Amino acid sequence: MLRKKLQNYNIILASGSARRQQLLKELGLEFVVKKIDIDESDYPKYLHGNEITSYLAEQKANAYEEELKDNDILITADTLVRFSGKILGKPKNTAEAKKMLSDISGQHHEVITSICIRTKKSTKIINDTTIVYFEELTPEEIDFYIENYKPFDKAGAYGIQEWIGYIGVKKIDGSFFTVMGFPVHKFYKEMMKF
Repeated sequence: MLRKKLQNYNIILASGSARRQQLLKELGLEFVVKKIDIDESDYPKYLHGNEITSYLAEQKANAYEEELKDNDILITADTLVRFSGKILGKPKNTAEAKKMLSDISGQHHEVITSICIRTKKSTKIINDTTIVYFEELTPEEIDFYIENYKPFDKAGAYGIQEWIGYIGVKKIDGSFFTVMGFPVHKFYKEMMKF
């Protein structure tokens, strides 16, 4: 349905995320992937929550602004984890990943994702927040996950769709796909307006 609606557009996903690519494919969309690298820790420190993810998603879109043609739709996204008022980004190493997972073990946290949809004439940003409740994780479970899944490209040091999500996530309040890094339900609604 969405594919037919967007058949006259070139869709560009500026993301190296395999999860975002998978979700767009499962929506039936054809798209090209362009990887974008920006410093995700570089945002104004007065921003909070979805202001941060919106800012970063828009910064990613800005990198391609000059290249856009009339029938292009550029899609960028950013996800962060907020726990106890602190932002948990992507861990730089095993020690950081262990600390993040130990912190959220037995606790709840927010996962916030923003998507920027840009054409030559407009920019639309959509946000979504999901609360994730974790079981108590043992140090052995944390070590096993980090060693086998290497979650260094994931905000909060975990992917809900991986082993740790199977054994550790007690419940969520919101969209599973927002935690994966792409609130598909909101994206679909917005894209159907084209």
